[in-house]
Amino acid sequence: MRITSEIFVAQLVRRVFSAGGFAAVGRRGAEAAGAIFVLVRHRGGAIELYGPAVQTESAEDGSRRFMREDVADEEALERRFEREARFDPDFWVVEIEVDKAETFIDIVPS
Repeated sequence: MRITSEIFVAQLVRRVFSAGGFAAVGRRGAEAAGAIFVLVRHRGGAIELYGPAVQTESAEDGSRRFMREDVADEEALERRFEREARFDPDFWVVEIEVDKAETFIDIVPS
């Protein structure tokens, strides 16, 4: 059984803080099943965006998996979220500042 989006985001934020990182919810989506996007900010200013993995890459146990998306800068990021909002306005955005995102989320190879 898959945990709700709200619980997944809460545990992600807690795990990041307990490891000495920073996390913030940038956009709150549907509590039960909103798509979750994880924005990683690095110390040098680089950003990485991870969105929900495609269904063919989903985990058998129902856990959430993520795929890296191409965003070069803040403008590309804003455009990506605008497109998502038109498609599904109930998505979450969690911003984290950590050295290795794969420590906190399950990333499928691209």
